[in-house]
Amino acid sequence: MTTSTRIVLASRPTGEPQPANFRLEQATIPVTGPGQVLLRNLYLSLDPYMRGRMNAGRSYVPPIAIDGVMDGGTVSQVVESQHPDWHAGDLVLAHGGWQTHVLVEGSQLRRRLDPATAPLTTALGVYGMPGFTAYAGLREIGKPQPGETVVVAAAAGPVGATVGQIARLQGARVVGIAGGPDKVAWLRDELGFDAAIDHRAPDFAEQLRAAAPGGIDVYFENVGGKVFDAVLPLLNDFARVPVCGVVAHYNATALPEGPDRVPWLLTLVLQRRITLRGFIQSDFMHLYPEFVREMGAWLRDGRMRYREDFVDGLENAPQGLIGMLRGDNFGKRIVRIAAPA
Repeated sequence: MTTSTRIVLASRPTGEPQPANFRLEQATIPVTGPGQVLLRNLYLSLDPYMRGRMNAGRSYVPPIAIDGVMDGGTVSQVVESQHPDWHAGDLVLAHGGWQTHVLVEGSQLRRRLDPATAPLTTALGVYGMPGFTAYAGLREIGKPQPGETVVVAAAAGPVGATVGQIARLQGARVVGIAGGPDKVAWLRDELGFDAAIDHRAPDFAEQLRAAAPGGIDVYFENVGGKVFDAVLPLLNDFARVPVCGVVAHYNATALPEGPDRVPWLLTLVLQRRITLRGFIQSDFMHLYPEFVREMGAWLRDGRMRYREDFVDGLENAPQGLIGMLRGDNFGKRIVRIAAPA
């Protein structure tokens, strides 16, 4: 084994990414040096943040360089190791990117995985970065109290579904917003949300108002767009809004048409003393050990449910990301690259 298959960023997209923005190629695997570990990637996480990293503009992390390997979390298996903490055959959570093999510093590896504790793929979803994003954002910013109403957008996705279930465990009333009747039924019938609404319904805003007759105390924002427009007037005094993502705008090439609504937003924030805070999950890494412990217990005793949406083959990762940004996934989207040895 001397080469790795990888997918690189061939060009920066304008609007929605296209297959031509990606390129599949072969690369020579470097020789493992002191402190390094060679990994074979088994599963690749596809996440909305990847769209932002394809742009050249400033963000909370540097953009992916043209001809650079696409970024992404992976479940990987150690092939060779020159680091004392890792051994051939170990299963690990890594940041291996869109490629079959990657050479990393052993000190950069995140977590050893045990398939007896939870299925390996959960380390990319409910028991990984998306789950921790939900856990940390809800705990540190949302702070739901028993009896409060929590509304979460993209509620059938890995972050949103986890947010809603944690809020219910904390005694809150939960309203989930998703796209399509199957997702809405899953939230209501399988996850036990108190209400679930299809944002594609022509009377979506009216349905949301009926589902939250006492207003909204916590809104976990994953989407933006018309969903936020419907939520904003319903926010109660002292409401908390963790802003995790705005996927409705990720492919935008210009500002939305219409009047400037920033003065209205700021007026409501002031009058109702709303906390509106953006965050990145890495802001709260001090909570990660507690998350691993608590989420592991919830998964073992069945209090936390999840759904995964698979794409087979690394070569299909670009179409998997494009489709996910359109909302065609149902659950956490994962690329199956290879089986464990």
